[in-house]
Parts: sequence; structure tokens; C-alpha cells
Amino acid sequence: MAKPRGRGAAAALLLLLLLVVAAASWLQAADAASGFCSSKCGVRCGRAGGRARGACMRTCGLCCEECNCVPTGGRGGGGVNECPCYRNMLTAGPRKRPKCP
Repeated sequence: MAKPRGRGAAAALLLLLLLVVAAASWLQAADAASGFCSSKCGVRCGRAGGRARGACMRTCGLCCEECNCVPTGGRGGGGVNECPCYRNMLTAGPRKRPKCP
């Protein structure tokens, strides 16, 4: 005879529900952080045009996600002392240059 599967199915359903709730809360936090970064980087990279703006937004977004801050002012050094993590990130390779715009 087959065993009743009530408890096992209920436990599996509960586990699945917990995973969905955890994933939803993680995605919501990531969306909030990326909204913060995109607005701050939009201001910082506002004067750049065309391809330079796209590159500035991309690298600024990466730096913001890592540091959780973006200095005020335009790209090129304005206000970088407000966010030491952002200021101190360097490119990889032998020529260590500032990574964040």
C-alpha cells in the first residue's frame, strides 16, 4: 500500500513558499539600491554626452553598488572625498587608475 504523502507535500510546499518570500525580499532590496544608484549616477554623469555618458553610467553604477554611495558633483573629481570607497577603487592591471567616474 502507498503511504499518505500529506506531511511531506505540506513540508515541501512550505519550503517553496519560504524560498519565494526570501527571493522577493532580496529582489526588492536590489531594486531599491539600483534606483538609488541610477538617480545619483544620472546627476554625476549628467554632463557627459553620447557614448561617454553610457560608459560613465555603467562604471558609476558598478562603483555605487559596491560602495553604497556616489559623491556629489560632476564626474572628474567633484566631491570624491565624501565617499572614500568610491574614490579609492582602482582599475585592474599594471596601470592602477581610478575606476569610478
